[in-house]
Amino acid sequence: MEFAGALRQAIQASGLTLERIRHRLGRRGLTVSVATLSYWQRGRSRPRSRTVVVALEEILQVPPGTLTDLLDDPAPTATPVRGGLTAGAPGPGERGRPVRDLWPDPEQYTNLVGQLDRSGDHRLERLSIHDVFRLDEVRRSWTLSVRTVLRAAGDDIDRVVCVHQTRSVQQPGNTGNLGNAGGTGNPGNGVAPAEHALDVAAEDGGMLDGRMADHRPAEGCDAKKDLPDDEMVSGTGIGTAGLADVRYCRPGRIRAEGGLVAFELVFDRVLSAGDTAVVEYELGPIDEPAYDCYDRRFSHPVHDYVAIIQFDGDRLPARCYGFTAESSQSPRQRLGELWIGTSGSANIAVGAVRRGIVGIEWEWH
Repeated sequence: MEFAGALRQAIQASGLTLERIRHRLGRRGLTVSVATLSYWQRGRSRPRSRTVVVALEEILQVPPGTLTDLLDDPAPTATPVRGGLTAGAPGPGERGRPVRDLWPDPEQYTNLVGQLDRSGDHRLERLSIHDVFRLDEVRRSWTLSVRTVLRAAGDDIDRVVCVHQTRSVQQPGNTGNLGNAGGTGNPGNGVAPAEHALDVAAEDGGMLDGRMADHRPAEGCDAKKDLPDDEMVSGTGIGTAGLADVRYCRPGRIRAEGGLVAFELVFDRVLSAGDTAVVEYELGPIDEPAYDCYDRRFSHPVHDYVAIIQFDGDRLPARCYGFTAESSQSPRQRLGELWIGTSGSANIAVGAVRRGIVGIEWEWH
């Protein structure tokens, strides 16, 4: 909605009609209808072409970046408060930080999610996200369960896009013993960073956990037009790129490449403004070396976030800590030690997070 408001203000200040703007774009070889321009300034849809938005800045005579910077959401960090966590105000230089910088390989992320339909993402309000990350007793595999509650801020919204890192990532220049994509880590340790609903193009049929990602609808679900014929595999269960199960929705298109998986979750009905949707899904079990952290990457504001780390077996970490970061390359800010209860679990509660990375890290004896 920030982009829509800025575009609307720029159009009003220019004194140009939408037809005149369409004509000037056409002279530059860019075809955009008057209806599309109207949708953009009302927040009903969003441009997918950065080239068009750069041209709009020139036509409307606004400073470079006025509109293009709003295509990518900033990523301010969260700061601790008593009883939980809340989002801090963005600092200098954070305003234009693109969403893709939340991920270890921005180009791979951009290419992958660009193949999915994110037209309704910016019109979905994230009410809550709850993650349960389970590490098996020998620390050789993990499973992730996610529940997300969404509310539509516009009409005709039928899906949300989810992105997860499902393979260990080692960043250049990392030091220490924390397996964090974009933080510190040793080879062989990794993270399962997650992000709900994201941003921008690449090749299908990537490898995941040593297996070719196949595409099949959930049992009893109708794939309809969301999965083209060459992406459908007969059989029951999803078994797609680590996506083990979905509830209250059905899988749409799925893309996996280089340990990153992105997929659409199609709601069981088309949402109108004010409608809510609940989606649940599971990833794994994924066979990988021992982890020592889990985090989620937020590209959109979230009212309430809870992460639970469940350690199976008798061996528990010596310590657990919550942390935040502004991007995959930014240093972590620890939020204090977390208690590991008799259930063998630790949790962190987050409130009013705007953008950034929130996670839990742990140390073994």
